[in-house]
Amino acid sequence: MTATVAPPDAVAMREAMGRFATGVTVVTTVDADGRPAGCTISAFCSLSLDPPLVLVCVGRGRRMHALLAAAPGFAVNVLAAHQRDVATAFARTPHDRFAGLATRPGRAGARLLDGAVAHIECDRETVLDGGDHAIVVGLVRAVTTFPGEPLLYARGAFLDLPGPAWDRAAAGAPHEWLLSAPW
Repeated sequence: MTATVAPPDAVAMREAMGRFATGVTVVTTVDADGRPAGCTISAFCSLSLDPPLVLVCVGRGRRMHALLAAAPGFAVNVLAAHQRDVATAFARTPHDRFAGLATRPGRAGARLLDGAVAHIECDRETVLDGGDHAIVVGLVRAVTTFPGEPLLYARGAFLDLPGPAWDRAAAGAPHEWLLSAPW
């Protein structure tokens, strides 16, 4: 066990945050000329139910930062367990990330990826400072869910849970226990 007394460096932060399992999304929008753009983002979460808000965090040095800050809206594609290749493709250096992918246009032209377990379509509400990242808050305008299990990521790797493990976890889990907690 390593204890840190001073503020942690980037390596320590990455190590600690890697212990938090997260889902994997591809956030899409369009550029000023209407061309589709997208990138893999794991820093995504629900912010509010009333009004329905979500947030995505994107590095300030990334092309996607400027696009999300300027675009009127975006879509969050929650990837399915079988979409590791999609997550990897959208995380790499820009190229035609949409080549060979089945998609359809969503609100404001943001692409919706076939095979995802959810599409969350948003209007850009605000962009907040988040250090070396920007926090892009979206007002949710439409959601669609599909059958399947989400792609999970922790400790720098995709997690591979076989179907029976998902079934067992879902069967025994108290649903929405966080919402009913007394805090």
